[in-house]
Amino acid sequence: MKRQSNPPKDNTPAQAFGQVLRTLREAANMSQEKLADKAGYNRTFIGLLERGRRNPTLPTIIDLAHSFNLQAAQLVRKVETLQRRGIFAR
Repeated sequence: MKRQSNPPKDNTPAQAFGQVLRTLREAANMSQEKLADKAGYNRTFIGLLERGRRNPTLPTIIDLAHSFNLQAAQLVRKVETLQRRGIFAR
């Protein structure tokens, strides 16, 4: 029997984080692979984060924020703002 994966619910923190991450990455003209190398993760993990399929840990948030020359708090604020507004790319 094939295991079905349930898509994440709309407007979750993980989805908001993923949308912010993708927006920042694209604005910096970085591929997922380049961001992964810069932050010390693999491309697959970055893709899962961007799709809201993984919740980032605090060390991950810090590493990714530093990859964009941001403080972790700045990255989290962007996520909170996006989630509060409920604006997500579909």
